[in-house]
Amino acid sequence: MILVVDNGSVYTKSLLDFLNEKSIQHETFTFDKIILSGLSKYSALILSGRRKNNPLMNAVNSKIIRYAVTSRKPLLGICYGAEILALTLGATLKKMDKLHKGNQEIEILKMNPLCSGKINVFESHSYLISKLDTTFTRIAKSEVCDYEMIQYNNLNVFGTQFHPEMSNDGKLLLEKFISI
Repeated sequence: MILVVDNGSVYTKSLLDFLNEKSIQHETFTFDKIILSGLSKYSALILSGRRKNNPLMNAVNSKIIRYAVTSRKPLLGICYGAEILALTLGATLKKMDKLHKGNQEIEILKMNPLCSGKINVFESHSYLISKLDTTFTRIAKSEVCDYEMIQYNNLNVFGTQFHPEMSNDGKLLLEKFISI
């Protein structure tokens, strides 16, 4: 069973619709309703995007990330989920001059179990990952963002600056993540 942490993104409904359409067993909780002691029952964790900053949201998501790393559990951070993944584990963020929203082609730079070549994705963010710690690997880039996709320490812990739930290529990426 997959745990989806709902951090308030307007795109979370699309993610849940996709999981339901594919008959993927999952449970969804808002970040403030997560029972951290119950994380071991999930086969993988997905952190959604967000609409606004919240210190409690950041703290809870950071704890989930640390749990995934120490227990070697697959984790996918989407947009904000990738940003809090990066921040929690030593990378830095930068505020963009303006909101970046729309379709974007990204180039996959490193072999990984989720995607290859060039893929078309949907983005909606005003922050981006600006510098990675050496424990991260850059997997993909675009004209707008150097770190469209990251992986932590060769674990199945990934972050996507984009919203995979909003494009066909992104949905293929989600299916591959779920099958890890």
